[in-house]
Amino acid sequence: MSLEARPLQLPSFVDERRVSRFQYGVITLCGLVMFIDGFDTQAISYMAPHIAKEWGLSPQTLAPIFSSALVGLMVGYLALSPLSDRFGHKRVIVVSTIAFALCTLVAVWAFSVPELIVLRFLTGLGLGAAAPSCVAMTGEFSPKRLRATFVLVIYCGFSLGFVVAGLVAGWLIPAHGWRSMFVVGALAPLLLVPLLLRFLPESPVFMIRRNQDPQRIHRVFRRMDRTLPEHAAPTFAVEAADAGKRAALSSLFTRDRVLGTVLLWFVFAINLAEFYALQSWLPTIMTSLDYSMSTVVTATTLTTVGGIAAAFITGPCMDRLGAYGTLGALYLVGFVFVALTGLAFSAPLWVLLTANFLAGCCISGGQKSLIALAAVFYPAPIRSTGVGWALGIGRVGGILGPIVIGAALAAQWSAGAVFYAMAVPMLVAGVAVLVLGRLYGTRRNRVTSGVRAEDSVPETVPGEGAQA
Repeated sequence: MSLEARPLQLPSFVDERRVSRFQYGVITLCGLVMFIDGFDTQAISYMAPHIAKEWGLSPQTLAPIFSSALVGLMVGYLALSPLSDRFGHKRVIVVSTIAFALCTLVAVWAFSVPELIVLRFLTGLGLGAAAPSCVAMTGEFSPKRLRATFVLVIYCGFSLGFVVAGLVAGWLIPAHGWRSMFVVGALAPLLLVPLLLRFLPESPVFMIRRNQDPQRIHRVFRRMDRTLPEHAAPTFAVEAADAGKRAALSSLFTRDRVLGTVLLWFVFAINLAEFYALQSWLPTIMTSLDYSMSTVVTATTLTTVGGIAAAFITGPCMDRLGAYGTLGALYLVGFVFVALTGLAFSAPLWVLLTANFLAGCCISGGQKSLIALAAVFYPAPIRSTGVGWALGIGRVGGILGPIVIGAALAAQWSAGAVFYAMAVPMLVAGVAVLVLGRLYGTRRNRVTSGVRAEDSVPETVPGEGAQA
């Protein structure tokens, strides 16, 4: 085979090269989508009191509005994330971004709870479809040595969206009313769509597997490496680890992957239960202990900031020291910090705020790191489906976590006892991740798609005139 006709193989093509400006651009666009996702998800919580006041609603009536978006997210993760493996990551990201932007815009003219519930559910569908595709796209354009770091970076965009939603709401709602948040939440993704259409490429793995125009695929490769000849008769291959022909969903349950998938779902459920329990009940717990509103806001914000700060440490550690060991250690440390938060309620305020920050590092930071682990665990052709289903199944924990803590508070548990109880699942999650590492950490290079790599043949797409 001539040098020119030698296949360009993925993922080794990306793994063996420095990250190009083009790849950084792809990751930035995915991060912007995640930022808008986080902004929209959190904005409704700041609008809720004003909606209740204007419409004369009780706080209990707002619960379906909150849950409708979460249910939409779950359905989007489970039902729509596999579409990117069928239609391509770019198409799903663009269409879902337009969809949740339009649903958010229409919500400006909602004047009843049922209307808002339906629109929030549809918005959640779009958000749930976009996030796994962004994770998959980021993973595909990231070299293996930096994959966890880059996935964590774009998920920091989601957390920044949470923070910015609060800042914008504090300025915008008093001046222009709560509907103005929907306007901003709709215009931002609509302005992003032209950039996605112009600068976001399609997944090269998807194009290779769908036998699309080799010259179109070659242009994506050249944007990653300008030393490639502009005019060539290229051939491309998806290496054995990524070349499975199974349907994406069934590929999550191959003989060599089923236990890992189940364990990942289990840990996702634990982490999301911890995250939503913390975000939902920490303000109420601190308010009941007579902390000022400014202190409550600071403490809650610190849990989110802690997750962002942790990403700058856990990402490089996952890439350099091992994804499973790093995340397992983070959860084990989280067991200690969450328990210490329970003790800190009787300590000086600075101790409590520090404990909140450290607990957020492990809970919120752990969630971001877990998504990065899923992006490492699943190969490119099923990465969107794998991440989407893990997030979707994990939402069960996100729903049950606040319910369980609410029941504990109703049973007159003290704040300390609640956090002691919340510490135990962190210990369980840490052990589960270490078991995952024991089972898969040393053999992911050999077995990744239910077949032995040495028995597989790379999936190749020849260009016109190329020698196959």
